[in-house]
Amino acid sequence: MQAIKDRAPRNRTLTLDSEDRARFGAQLVTLPQLRAGSDYVDRTINADLMEALPMLPDAFADLIVVDPPYNLTKDFNGTKFAAREDSAYVDYLEQWLPAVVRKLKDDGSLYMCGDWHCTAAMQQALSRHMCIINRITWQREKGRGAATNWKNSMEDIWFAVKNPRRYHFDVEAVKMKRRVIAPYRVDGKPKDWEEAEGGNYRTTYPSNFWDDISVPFWSMPENTDHPTQKPEKLVAKLILASSRPGDVVFDPFLGSGTTSVVAKKLNRRYCGIEMDTEYCCMAEKRLALASGDKSIQGYADGVFWERNTAAVQMRKGRVPDRRTTSQTTMFNTQ
Repeated sequence: MQAIKDRAPRNRTLTLDSEDRARFGAQLVTLPQLRAGSDYVDRTINADLMEALPMLPDAFADLIVVDPPYNLTKDFNGTKFAAREDSAYVDYLEQWLPAVVRKLKDDGSLYMCGDWHCTAAMQQALSRHMCIINRITWQREKGRGAATNWKNSMEDIWFAVKNPRRYHFDVEAVKMKRRVIAPYRVDGKPKDWEEAEGGNYRTTYPSNFWDDISVPFWSMPENTDHPTQKPEKLVAKLILASSRPGDVVFDPFLGSGTTSVVAKKLNRRYCGIEMDTEYCCMAEKRLALASGDKSIQGYADGVFWERNTAAVQMRKGRVPDRRTTSQTTMFNTQ
C-alpha cells in the first residue's frame, strides 16, 4: 500500500481510500478465478504475468500495447526492478515476449515502449518474433536537467506486426491539427489550411516523431502515483491507428490502467494484467470514471491537437459535444 502523501488543494492526482480498495479490489480477476474460467475481456487481472499468460487463449487480442520495466533500477510500489547488463535485459524480455506475441491475432499489431537505455535490446528481442514496421520517438518533456549529460527527453515505441502483408492501420484516425504560423493563400483563399476563430490550422498526417504529448502531472485528472505512467493521448494514437471499434486491446504490464481506460473511452474492449493490487484498483477506479467521461486531453473533434492550442474551435450555432466540452480551453504542457 502506498504511503499517504500531502497534496496541494488543486492537486487532481487520482487517489484511493479504504472504500475504493474494497470496492475495486472485489472487481479484480485473480489467478484462481482465471484458472476456474473467469471472463478476462473487459477485466483487470491481478496476477503475475508468467502465471496468467498460459490461462489466456492464444490469438485473442487485436492489438497489444507493451510497457514493461525499462532497464533501469525502479521501485514499483515496493516491487523493485534492477538495472542489468544489456544481454541480461534481452534474456528478461525473452522470458515473456514469445508468450505475449502468441496472444496476438495473425493480423494484429504490437507496440512496445522503451527509452534509450533499453530500446536496442527491445529491437533485438522483438525482431526475433515479429516484423518491425517502424520506430516512433516521442518528446517526453518532463524532469530536471542533467549536469554532466544531455537531458533525457525522448522515448521510443516499437511498432511491429505478425504479418506485414496483413495488418490494420487507419491513418485518417490519427491526423493532427497544427497551427499555421505563416498562412499562404492562393487567389486570396487559404491553401491547405483553414481559418477559425481561435487561429489558423492545418490538418496533417502523423509522422513517427511526436512532439505534442504532455506527460501526466499533478493538475491533470488522469495522473496517478504510478512512476512510469503513459499519457492517455499517447495510447489513444496507438489504439486509433491499429484497432477498430469492438477490437480487444491487451496490455500485459497494465500499471495504473491507461491502456484499458483509453480502450474503453474509444469503444474498444480491453484486457490487462498487473501484479500490484494497488495499481489494479487504480485502474478499476479510472475505468469507472471513464464510464461518465470519455474525454482524452489533446484529442477532440476526431483529431489530435498540438500542445497549448484550443481543442475545439467554436463555430456559430454549434452545440459542443459533451465528450469534448471539458477541452475547449487550452491544452497545457507541464
